[in-house]
Parts: sequence; C-alpha cells; structure tokens
Amino acid sequence: MKIYFIRHGKTEWNLESRYQGAGGDSKLLPESYQQMNQLGEYLKDIEFNHAYSSPIKRARITANRVLQHSKKRPPLSLWNRLEEFHLGKMEGQKFEDVKKQFPESYDNFRNHPEKYDATEIGGESFSDVIDRMQYAINTIVNANPNDSNVVIFSHGAALNALINSLLGVEIKDLRKRGGLANTSTTIIETNDNGKTFDLIKWNDTEYLSKEIDQTDVI
Repeated sequence: MKIYFIRHGKTEWNLESRYQGAGGDSKLLPESYQQMNQLGEYLKDIEFNHAYSSPIKRARITANRVLQHSKKRPPLSLWNRLEEFHLGKMEGQKFEDVKKQFPESYDNFRNHPEKYDATEIGGESFSDVIDRMQYAINTIVNANPNDSNVVIFSHGAALNALINSLLGVEIKDLRKRGGLANTSTTIIETNDNGKTFDLIKWNDTEYLSKEIDQTDVI
C-alpha cells in the first residue's frame, strides 16, 4: 500500500508567518488554487482507493480541488484525527511575537520537540498528535486493500511529526529531514499491513511552477 500525504495550499497566515494550528484557518491565497490544479494534474492518473482529509477548511478545499482532476475520483472522508496541532495561545500570532512571549515554547517546538511542553500555551504535545494520527493511519491501512493507493490531505507540522514517527524517527529527530512545503506530496509504503513503512518520496514539489520560499515550508 502506498500512502500519499498532501499538505494543504498556502494561506494568508502562512505568507505572514503566523501560527494557524487547528483553531486558526485563514483564507487560501488566490495563487494556491493554481498550485492545487498543478498537483491535481500530477496525480490524476493514480487510482486512489480512498481519500481522507482533515476537516479544517484549508485542507478540505485542497482535497476537493486536487481530487476533481482524478480520472476516477475516490470517495473522500473527513476525519478530525488528521487536524493540525492544537496550538492554543500561539494560534493567529506571528512567529516573532510568539518568540518574544513564549521563548522556550517557541524554541522547543521548532528545534527541540522532545523538550516541548504544550502546557504553557494550552496546546497538544508531539506525543498527543502522533498518537491520534497514528490511530488514523492504522485504521486507514486496515480499511483498504493491501495493494491499493490512498491519499491524505492534512497540515505541515502534524504531517511532519506523523510521517517521521511512522518511519521510526524519534521525537528528538523529527526536524532533521526538513519541513514540508504547501501543496507538497510525500509518499510512504507498507508491505506488512502497517507494521513498518518505507519512504518513497519526501516533500515533492516538482510539479509546481513556483519557486519555494521560506514561508512555504514548515
């Protein structure tokens, strides 16, 4: 089974370097729709048995826009276990303002995930997110044929934590592979019903006509 993970299109808050989290949801940028179309054309010949998405609007819109290009459109299920990190007091704030107000939480979330304590900002820990999302992946693997393709639309920080955890990466090393760009595709594969996973492609954006900049990647 191949699992395709898609990060949603770029939003106003992505451009402004603001935390969105599960509670924030700014508008997708006009140019993001073109990028979703480019991704849809890139994936249109792949037959997905099922599609899954975070119910948060930016992910849901991305899913529907991309899937409308599919030659055989799969059913789409929305699942809150695929939401972004709940970031509490950080949501809606610019990165630089969070750095001043919550310097330790800011640094640990970005650079030392094993030390990140979400209590200060009233959010989720890395373990919280990994546990809820791994449950979703286990359910998805068991619900689809072993030789099928499935596609999941979700969020940058949550996907980074989830995918690396499925590949056996420890929490302290989650950032070492790099971030995920808006409208990127990451593919993993399992040949033993989800007991182990192998990385096929990380943060693929070759189908986009734009140059990736720092505000695209988390």
